[in-house]
Amino acid sequence: MKTKIDNKSIWTIAYPIILGSVAQNIISVTDTAFLGHLSETALGAAAIATIFYFAIVMFVWGFGLGTQIIIARRVGEQNYKMVGKTLIHAFYFLMIVGIFLLGFMKIQSPSLLKWMVSSDGIYQASNDYISVRAWGILFACVNLLFRAFFIGIAKTKVISWSTAFMAIINVFFDYGLIFGNFGLPEMGIKGAALASVIAEFTAMVFFIFYTLRKVPLAHYDLLRFCKVDWPLFKRLLNVSFPIMIQNFLSLSCWFIFFIMVERMGEHELAISNIVRSIYVLLMVPVWAFGSAVNTLVSQVIGEGFPDKVMLVVWRTVKLSFLSVLSIVGVLIFFPDLIISIYTDDALLIEHARPVVYVVFVAALLFPIAITLFDGISGTGRTFHAMLLEVFVLVFYLGGVYLTTQVLNASITQVWYSEYFYAILMGTVSFLYLKYGKWRGSVV
Repeated sequence: MKTKIDNKSIWTIAYPIILGSVAQNIISVTDTAFLGHLSETALGAAAIATIFYFAIVMFVWGFGLGTQIIIARRVGEQNYKMVGKTLIHAFYFLMIVGIFLLGFMKIQSPSLLKWMVSSDGIYQASNDYISVRAWGILFACVNLLFRAFFIGIAKTKVISWSTAFMAIINVFFDYGLIFGNFGLPEMGIKGAALASVIAEFTAMVFFIFYTLRKVPLAHYDLLRFCKVDWPLFKRLLNVSFPIMIQNFLSLSCWFIFFIMVERMGEHELAISNIVRSIYVLLMVPVWAFGSAVNTLVSQVIGEGFPDKVMLVVWRTVKLSFLSVLSIVGVLIFFPDLIISIYTDDALLIEHARPVVYVVFVAALLFPIAITLFDGISGTGRTFHAMLLEVFVLVFYLGGVYLTTQVLNASITQVWYSEYFYAILMGTVSFLYLKYGKWRGSVV
């Protein structure tokens, strides 16, 4: 067996993704922090608009993840020439979808936000953000393809470099365009959106130059345009489409979560946006090790060792849990200091503190749940993974609706829904990997 599945090998794949994700989340943190000091309305609108945008992006992210699984399978089979052919077919699809989604956001976002958001101030600011941020989706599509390629071949260091560069660009333009510094126009929340678009464009340019200079293009038959291979295209869709729907539904449900919170009040929404930013940072190792387990599971199956899948999954669970535990173990002693990065409002800090403690505990449950779930996707049974996600989300949204709209619970109690989601997701994923019919899957 060529694929190494010891702790060091798993960590080697995951840690550059973690570094890259940390840099990616610097973008989220700086956006939230700068806008939090701009106004409470801007802070709340950023939550709505950002999750709305990423719910759309998760649709194409799912296709990128499916591409990654197929590339990893071809690498496991040592069929390297098919890697480039797979990637270019993914490019054809994502460019068409990206243009469609750009048009959708430009045309339909105002009416959708108007229908969903009750506060006029939040609606206007959210719409201002999306009107600019939508242009970044084309660059995001290309970046997702490069990410799928490098994770699929288990060469992930470039992801941390590109994302660090992206974060630096974003912080510079955030500070300049939100407040009108460095001689740039003062654009407020639109400035945050434009800074993110510029950052995504620079990351794309970085990926292109790095690939041309450092990757053996002939070995992977990379960046060669070719006629459409319809059986290959169908295989891509069969693996990727369920992940696209699954990711879209997952982020859409979180968007609905914030819409329900917005109806509780702008104060509760501002608290939740601060908590969201902290929560996402805690989840960075979880998602990174999830990407690693996707690749490794697909590769060991491609090499003909399906019995090694659970060994890969449990070793990854352990590393993911220890990584999150080390972060929570430090941050749990300084909640007010962390919250004060986003706001200097004493009341907001006081009310956000108990919610932050809730997500500290929730973050320790997700290394188990997400790694098990991503292990299912790595087997190629992405349709079954989608069905499991839908099952969990139905109960999750039901609980959120009950606490926010029926029981009139506090914002702290509403966030306890994350415990329910993680426990249910982990349970159904474990049962599927133990008893489900995933062996023999072809991608």
